[in-house]
Amino acid sequence: MTEKVLFAWSGGKDSAMALYEVLKSRKYYVAALLTTVTQDYDRVSMHGVRRALLEQQAALLGLPLETVLISKRSSNEEYEAKMKEALIRYKQGGITSVVFGDIFLEDLKKYREDNLAKVGLKGVFPIWKRVTRELAAAFIDLGFRAIITCVDSKFIDKSFAGRVFDKQFLSDLPGGVDPCGENGEFHSFVYDGPIFSRGITFEKGQVVLRDNRFYYCDLVEVGNLQAVSG
Repeated sequence: MTEKVLFAWSGGKDSAMALYEVLKSRKYYVAALLTTVTQDYDRVSMHGVRRALLEQQAALLGLPLETVLISKRSSNEEYEAKMKEALIRYKQGGITSVVFGDIFLEDLKKYREDNLAKVGLKGVFPIWKRVTRELAAAFIDLGFRAIITCVDSKFIDKSFAGRVFDKQFLSDLPGGVDPCGENGEFHSFVYDGPIFSRGITFEKGQVVLRDNRFYYCDLVEVGNLQAVSG
């Protein structure tokens, strides 16, 4: 019997690999993708991807999308309250667990599990403790395609924003930077791969600096090319 789960979806490569593993296992029924969207920008939180592209991902995955809206200066209390509301609603619909694409951050895993326990849910971590260099290589070899949407200039140069996540990208990363960006060094948007019915077409827009630290490469859905970064 398959377990009914909610999938915490960021739209990035680790989410895609975790979803790939979940679907491959046939142990789970994914009821919906759950994504945090910053309401002021109408973009995926941290990743900076427009909602329209997020919606394309969900449609091409053939999965319902549930968005949790938070403010641009959201506190932990705001985030947790809004997530709790969504989780309780899905639990009432038969959800027993939430799936995450975390890899090795123990404190983050504990934080998620503690919050889930408050509403009687469990966490599922399909790619937990995978070697990140091997995981990154597997992502590429499986035919997934991703582009870097955000870089933390504390770790890597702004020139990495807007680059395709490929073997050359991995080779060019400075020493000490995790190949999957698990420490927050960079974030990505997956636009093609074996779990999608087809690839997503987009154009690269402006690269914008926010908070004097994070460089975001805007991605513009085809048909909205006159738009500029928000």
